[in-house]
Amino acid sequence: MAASQPHGDCSCCSHPGAVSVVQQTLEEMDFERGIWSAALNGDLGRVKYFIQKPTDPSQPDSAGYTALLKTLMHYASRNGHYAVCQFLLESGAKCDAQTRGGATALHRASYCGHTEIARLLLLHGSNPQLVDDDGMTSLHKAAEKGHKDICSLLLQHSPALKAIRDRKARLACDLLPCNSDLRDLLAS
Repeated sequence: MAASQPHGDCSCCSHPGAVSVVQQTLEEMDFERGIWSAALNGDLGRVKYFIQKPTDPSQPDSAGYTALLKTLMHYASRNGHYAVCQFLLESGAKCDAQTRGGATALHRASYCGHTEIARLLLLHGSNPQLVDDDGMTSLHKAAEKGHKDICSLLLQHSPALKAIRDRKARLACDLLPCNSDLRDLLAS
């Protein structure tokens, strides 16, 4: 049997009196209190509050993301915060703002399967032909996940998407999951 260690030397924190240290930078605290946090969490009331302040909804945070992009990229995949996205767009958020990796809100909505958010973005002028740093369009992203409704929507809006190749020379149809019923739709 191993010799027991005094509680102060043990690396676990399950002992009574163990203190979990959590450190947060000022930048992280500002983020949590800001419009990005409200958009991330789908808190329409807080988003409206921040919009009424002299805050630009298209201003990127330290990672290069706008409030709209944060919403779509991180939480729309789980919750689809349509009302927040709609409000931000109506308040002047730029729907084609790109992250440092070149992704747009339409890329994220397409990848995550949020057809209504993709439709909303297209209605507000989002360009489905924009490519990210990998050369992928929103159609590539939707095809990659097999989202038929979004692929159809994107092609109705911009049929030329079928012919756009990414940096690895792949068409959207090359990214389809095996046995996908999208092959006919995406074939040239």
